Amino acid sequence: MRIGIIGSGNIGSTTARLFAAAGHEVTVANSRGPESLRELVGELGQHAQAGTVADAAREADVVLVAVPLRAYSDLPAEAFAGKVVIDANNYYPERDGRIAELESGDTTSSELLARHLSGARVVKAFSTMNFRPLGSEGRPQAPRAERLAIYLAGDDDGAKAIVAGLIEEIGFAPVDTGGLHDGGARQQPGAPIYNNPMTAQEAEAAVTSRRS
Repeated sequence: MRIGIIGSGNIGSTTARLFAAAGHEVTVANSRGPESLRELVGELGQHAQAGTVADAAREADVVLVAVPLRAYSDLPAEAFAGKVVIDANNYYPERDGRIAELESGDTTSSELLARHLSGARVVKAFSTMNFRPLGSEGRPQAPRAERLAIYLAGDDDGAKAIVAGLIEEIGFAPVDTGGLHDGGARQQPGAPIYNNPMTAQEAEAAVTSRRS
């Protein structure tokens, strides 16, 4: 699969490593341009290359976006049309500035991204786990119940199935929190499951209890 990674910070670089190691063709992009990614791409090996944000999105089957939320509106929406987009962003007011729609709870950060990328199939995932366990705790050979959970939320079941497959492939257990609105809210900073590693069994119980 061709996977674009937009953002080369902790989550972007970690997911790029995981997907490249799994044999996917990975294109990494950031706001500073391909030259700034030479060292990272060299570390990732033969399955990775650097590109512009537009090219990384346009040439991919799946695009993971891991940028400061304040920068989401700078993404070239037309390049993401028809793509499965994994939203790994989080809203931190102290970094991103206060966004009235998010402060009021009227919408979620994933819905803002989906509105901007109106032709994309957005799934929120890879947004609740710190990059350290993400990079080291995947256990592809372990039973599902013993794997750590990575949560996903979205309104497109087909897109969620694709993202769930990627999560399983790198050794974690996909746990569905619902649609982009309610399910996205369950994953945001401050929520009980945020930055709280759990096995699949524990995570599914936690999500079920929050829905009841």
